[in-house]
Amino acid sequence: MKFLLAAVNAKYIHSNPAVYSLKAYAGAEYEKEIEIAEYTINHTMGDILSGIYQKRPDVIGFSCYIWNWRLVCELTAELHKVMPALPIWLGGPEVSFDAGTVLEENRGVTGIMTGEGEETFRELVVYYKEKDRGREPEKGLGEIAGIVFRQDGYTVRTKKREPLKMDLLPFLYEDAGCFQNRIIYYESSRGCPFQCSYCLSSIDKKVRFREMETVKKELQFFLDSKVEQVKFVDRTFNCSHMHTVGIWKYLIDHDNGVTNFHFEIAGDRLEDGELEILSQMRPGLVQLEMGVQSANPLTLQAVQRNMDIERLKKTVEHIRKGGNVHIHLDLIAGLPYENYESFGKSFNVVYEMKPEQLQLGFLKVLKGSPMHRKAGEYGIKYMSLPPYEVLCSNWLSFGEICKLKRIEEMVELYYNSNQFTHTLPALEKLFPSPFAMFEKLAEYYEENGYFVNSPSRAYRYGILLDFALCYGGKQEGLYKELLTYDIYLRENMKSRPGFARDLSGYKEKFRNFYNKEEQIREILPGYEEYELKQIARMTHVEVFSYPVWEPGGDMNRLEEDAVALFDYKKRNPLTKEAGAVILDRW
Repeated sequence: MKFLLAAVNAKYIHSNPAVYSLKAYAGAEYEKEIEIAEYTINHTMGDILSGIYQKRPDVIGFSCYIWNWRLVCELTAELHKVMPALPIWLGGPEVSFDAGTVLEENRGVTGIMTGEGEETFRELVVYYKEKDRGREPEKGLGEIAGIVFRQDGYTVRTKKREPLKMDLLPFLYEDAGCFQNRIIYYESSRGCPFQCSYCLSSIDKKVRFREMETVKKELQFFLDSKVEQVKFVDRTFNCSHMHTVGIWKYLIDHDNGVTNFHFEIAGDRLEDGELEILSQMRPGLVQLEMGVQSANPLTLQAVQRNMDIERLKKTVEHIRKGGNVHIHLDLIAGLPYENYESFGKSFNVVYEMKPEQLQLGFLKVLKGSPMHRKAGEYGIKYMSLPPYEVLCSNWLSFGEICKLKRIEEMVELYYNSNQFTHTLPALEKLFPSPFAMFEKLAEYYEENGYFVNSPSRAYRYGILLDFALCYGGKQEGLYKELLTYDIYLRENMKSRPGFARDLSGYKEKFRNFYNKEEQIREILPGYEEYELKQIARMTHVEVFSYPVWEPGGDMNRLEEDAVALFDYKKRNPLTKEAGAVILDRW
């Protein structure tokens, strides 16, 4: 008997912890009966269908989310045609909250596992294994808790499955090699103490934690394996001070200098002791994602998100001063009481905190969430199919949503890329607010027919220069140098950008500079194994007339040219910018 667990991920670098958890929990006794197959939404339906058919499963289960639901529906319909006797089971948040409707609309589906599936899945494996042996299962389907299935033309719903204790869940990653070049997801807790109405986690209010010694042992496995990133999927990681401190102290004490750990936290609830621990961390050891969602008090109250914005500002400022922790802040457009103007104000509040990443997201009205029940009250209309994204509300028109979509693209290209860290602060001075700047930039792209998805980095730099000259043309030299500085911070360009200053008259000085071995070795430690000619190719020297390495500072022309040396071996772990040294002598 073969029970195939199929995962259709959003990207190749993602892994699916759900299917691995189901298999691990079933235990070694059923190791040979359970197989995992992972695909992505970029595969064609035909390729996935063919792949499943060739594996000849006796039972199949799909892990269902908003990003793969359309494809899973297609797959189950076609799979039922080519393998009509194959039992098809579904599980995951996309099907757990309206299982009866899903069964009615997908006639080829046998049943649905609702809620946490580990124990339910194990009992299903036992059920099908016994049937495969020709025996009558000890537990019939009607006696397996946590499932909804079709029987004799009726939909049967069994009793609710109680949540498991976290320590009963096995470790998923005994073989780290299976997850090479992929993000590893890890949970040290389940549930969330908060009740944000747009989130499914608000349903499970009781938080369960994995025993600390077990967590430490499992984290050490990741550290010993030197995996690139571990992403904690705990909904609010810092809801327990003791739990947070225990894990963060362990990471400091056992840091391998390579692995990065990602946490979703409530930023306004960080305590002084936790901030002190964060300040001691290696740059790049952790990154923090904080859901702000809105700065409008009425909006926060409506979605039952209790947050102290002023405290959050102070917390983010404190962390940023340390220069060692990557900060990711989130906003959600389409929430109640947030109109276009209000959202712009929320954007400005978050932008002024200067996170490394500012995610401008859009409300998704998830089945089972409190927001789903109250959507009509708020006049929220949303897509009928996944991802159920907001189209309009009593406060935002569809046209305004479209404008915000274009602004989101500009934020992704020009802010979240961390490629314009010196140019953007200068441009901001030309507009009433950061939101107004990105709004105008989005309009500029649309009016001129520019491509958002151009693969060329130089294309984006060139457009931003044109935009800057359109609104601040009197400082053309300044913007060209700012962009030159930004582009060389990111990479050692083989072809000099067209907007960069002509430095052909400096060739002899550059050559002489790289021939001064003692000086080069002093300025560039870490290049001992390289010859001077190699160092010249691995670094870059640029001449400037403005102090562009001081964003926000005095932007008047310098009396004498300044020379910057870009060191591409020495990169900022948060922004990936090259090290830049201003040369006093060269």
